[in-house]
Amino acid sequence: MLEVLAQVAVDAKGLANAGAAIGAGLATLGSGMGIGRIGGQAVEAIARQPEASGKIATNMIIAAALIEGFTFFALVICMGARVS
Repeated sequence: MLEVLAQVAVDAKGLANAGAAIGAGLATLGSGMGIGRIGGQAVEAIARQPEASGKIATNMIIAAALIEGFTFFALVICMGARVS
C-alpha cells in the first residue's frame, strides 16, 4: 500500500512541476504578445500624429511596465507552486 502512495506522490510532483512550467510559459507568451502589440500600435500612432510622440511613448512605457509587473508576479506564483 505504501508503494502505491509513494508512486502517486511522485506523479503529483511531476504534474505540479509540469503545471508550473506551462503556467510560466503562458504568462511569458502573453506578455510578449501584449508588449509587441503595444509597440506596434505606438509606432502606428506616432506615424499618424508625430507631434504627439512624447505622450504616446510615455503611455507606451507605462503600459509595458504594467504588463511586465503582471508577468513577474505570474512567474513568481508559478515557480512558487512548483513542488521540490
